[in-house]
Amino acid sequence: MPLIEHIRELRNRLLKALLGILVGTGVGLWFFDPIWRFLQQPYCQLPEKNRLGKGCGLVVNGLTEGFFLNLKISLIVGLVISAPIWLYQLWAFVAPGLYQRERRWTYIFLTASVPLFAGGATLAYVTLDKGLGILLGFVPNGTTALITVSSYLGYAVAMLLIFGVAFELPLFVVILNLAGVLTHARIRKSRRLILFGLFVFAAVATPSQDPFTMLALALPTVVLFEVAEVIAYFHDRHKAARPDPYAGLSDDEASPLDLPDSELEDGERV
Repeated sequence: MPLIEHIRELRNRLLKALLGILVGTGVGLWFFDPIWRFLQQPYCQLPEKNRLGKGCGLVVNGLTEGFFLNLKISLIVGLVISAPIWLYQLWAFVAPGLYQRERRWTYIFLTASVPLFAGGATLAYVTLDKGLGILLGFVPNGTTALITVSSYLGYAVAMLLIFGVAFELPLFVVILNLAGVLTHARIRKSRRLILFGLFVFAAVATPSQDPFTMLALALPTVVLFEVAEVIAYFHDRHKAARPDPYAGLSDDEASPLDLPDSELEDGERV
């Protein structure tokens, strides 16, 4: 298509994605109360001495903080609910320029990334109260911590995102191995450095930076990395067992430039 047509298509795709996000945000506003109770539950499970009063004890500072709390949570919910819509619009715009193999890698990445991110976010939610308990345990006796809803929401969202993204890191190792950029031999050679880097990342990235939260993030990530290394090992082994199509060619003999038919689409040739 001409450049103008590409720009028009991009505009239409963005408008559809934005419409989906707006609808999802409306759903988040409608169901704000149960969503907020779900997010607040880890804090409410803390001992009463770490909370203000007999309730959950979060504090609102200022007249507009409650409004922005509703807006932030609704927008986050809208992004999550409308993810199939804006991901499809992005894919529909990019897919025509990809080869069949590249599309297959994208399918693998999307199929694996969703449950990995969900698993990381679930682990973060389960361990959220433990990290909060450790941090609030340093509050001196006779002192009450006044925690605002904005600070708590920022902490909770950061934990969910960091754990979810960290669980995606081994997937990038697999994708780079499938693309031929990162071999298993290089992974094995740098294993100690990679494992050390994962623990450093867990110590720096977690908002609380307490030992429990760091280990809760680092240990599952190390396990996933080991799984990725095993996948890279079998992939490289299978790749090495395949015959080389250019093994019988002499140095001055022309090699075929045509890709196999399975790598081409709609009869296009190189």
